[in-house]
Amino acid sequence: MNIPLTPVRFLRYATEQYPDNTAVVCGDHRFTYAQFAGRAARLAGALRNAGVQPGDRVAFLSPNCHRLLEAYYGVLEARAALLPLNIRLAPAELAYILNDAGPSILFLDPAFVPLVDAFRQKVPAVQKFILLDGTPQASWLCQQTYEDLLASAEPCCDDLMQFDEDSLAELFYTSGTSATPKGVMLTHRNVYLHALDVALGFNVPLQDNHLHTIPLFHANGWGAAHFITLMGGKHVMIRAFDPPEVFRLIARERIHSCFVVPVMAAAMVHSSERHEFELSSLRWIVIGGAASAPTLVQEVEEKLGCHCFSGYGLTETSPVLAISRHRPGRVHWNDQGDPYERLAMTGYAIPGVELRVVDASDVDVPRDGHTIGEIVTRANGAMQGYWRQDEMTAETLRGGWLHTGDMATMDEQGYALIVDRKKDIIISGGENISSLELEKTLVAHTAVYDAAVIPVPDEKWGEVPKAFVILKPGEEATERELLEFCRARLAHYKAPHSVEFVPSLPRNATGKTLKGELRRKYWSARQTSQAAVAAQA
Repeated sequence: MNIPLTPVRFLRYATEQYPDNTAVVCGDHRFTYAQFAGRAARLAGALRNAGVQPGDRVAFLSPNCHRLLEAYYGVLEARAALLPLNIRLAPAELAYILNDAGPSILFLDPAFVPLVDAFRQKVPAVQKFILLDGTPQASWLCQQTYEDLLASAEPCCDDLMQFDEDSLAELFYTSGTSATPKGVMLTHRNVYLHALDVALGFNVPLQDNHLHTIPLFHANGWGAAHFITLMGGKHVMIRAFDPPEVFRLIARERIHSCFVVPVMAAAMVHSSERHEFELSSLRWIVIGGAASAPTLVQEVEEKLGCHCFSGYGLTETSPVLAISRHRPGRVHWNDQGDPYERLAMTGYAIPGVELRVVDASDVDVPRDGHTIGEIVTRANGAMQGYWRQDEMTAETLRGGWLHTGDMATMDEQGYALIVDRKKDIIISGGENISSLELEKTLVAHTAVYDAAVIPVPDEKWGEVPKAFVILKPGEEATERELLEFCRARLAHYKAPHSVEFVPSLPRNATGKTLKGELRRKYWSARQTSQAAVAAQA
């Protein structure tokens, strides 16, 4: 007898084993596992009452809150598919996703009523707009709120044997920073096995107290919704990342772990409020979403007093593929130079994942730590495919391996190191230059808070690196100083040709730099000029 693999089993297991343990903390709300499971079951019942059928999509537009966490189980319990939306998208972007995915119901936080009002008439598939909290004021909102629906619904807990582990469980859309967003289809089996793989790879202890610093609608955040539940841990929600509030929750709830992106980690270690809070409960912090510098990993460990390492994954892989934490018996850390260099690497495959680095013919490159190729993977969490995009699915999953688009090296110990995205490699005078390598070098300067490097047009070399730099408060540096700093540590052809000091960088919902916005100014002007020349010819 094969019981279907579904994450619904995680909440049922935790409820049986830890019914009275605190499961969720969200503002003034605290729920035990019995209460958490009861609310998720009533959400499933409410969806059935609303006419939601197996396979239908149910959308949520919300910051981190207990209701969104409940949806990760209640929507699946109804055998529908959860569609969490990025709250930082523009009306046109949200309308595109909703029209593409076709959900019949959109649950929304009160803060986003004006946003939804701007595009609601352009999404005919959405039949009901339901407020998560508060009192509906607009006529187009359902008069019953999320809480009203739960109060009037009977719990729904189907026989597990009725679930199809290969059916769609969650639908997440890629960021669309370089192309139209794509819907990534994750099955019940994907999500279930990914949670087990992460729990093993991260060595997550029972009843870990986890702070959801990353939005649950983002790849770096949603996996914790499952493996923390599996281990009977405490989910602590925070609506938006704010260092003082993060520190307050760590101290009050005795937080053991959290995920951050580099810009969040930098904000925490440089926060003046850090010393006002007791942070000794912290055990580990994982930095993901973008490459982190060894100096940043070192600062996290030294200033926050916990273990810190990197994690790597994709929306298409549920998401985690690799981690860089210490692996006893494989690497003699004291003999390998700076240990933080390895902790900041892309890392090695977690259980349930195969990683290779291949050339353009899909042949493995030498494991020498120098030869560059593309990371490809076979993983339990690898997506079923892209929603309604068969050609793109076939291209990405060709040969039975998921092609990530990340360019990397791999050493003899199986540690990968991403050098850039394919689209971000700078080709200057025929030489490949890694923008990530340049960024790591720049942030190693004591005055630099953050940096981004892009290619800009050059008449002689085709394109050359240009750096955008944010300085730390109270620090000073000149363009010449930073250029010389890079040239002293890298081959001269790799160094930026120019540096521009900026107060901020354009970012997506979790802090990843939107390099396309930085490039547009320089390349659009060139394309316009070329078009004018062509027209004259």
